Amino acid sequence: MRVSGIAPLLVVRDVAVSATFYRRLGFAAEVEWDTYAKLVNGSAVLHLAGAGDPPADRPGLALRAPDTVATTATAAIVLQVDDCRLSCSELIADGVGLLSGPAEPEWGGEVRAFLRDPDGHLIEINETTAT
Repeated sequence: MRVSGIAPLLVVRDVAVSATFYRRLGFAAEVEWDTYAKLVNGSAVLHLAGAGDPPADRPGLALRAPDTVATTATAAIVLQVDDCRLSCSELIADGVGLLSGPAEPEWGGEVRAFLRDPDGHLIEINETTAT
């Protein structure tokens, strides 16, 4: 199998609220309905879907949004940027709160910061640096 791209789907409580949040991160809605949105930023694609019961083509598997107060994460969306510090400054100026950063981890090679979206999905803003 040759994969030509990857486009995560996040399950959210309110598609309109989440789409508004991701617009603040530079995404634009290519499609936006009450229960679904397809957002793009350059070549990055992000799908948002409202919670729901299993459809016929996904038997036995319902979609549910994460717990917004959970202290654990089962996955993270990593957004690659040219300048993590600048991106974080712009986000903070736009009222987006960060969990941490930007900082260079002890192993080096990157600058990163973390935040959560309105549904608690973990997002990493990441800049690869020369080592």
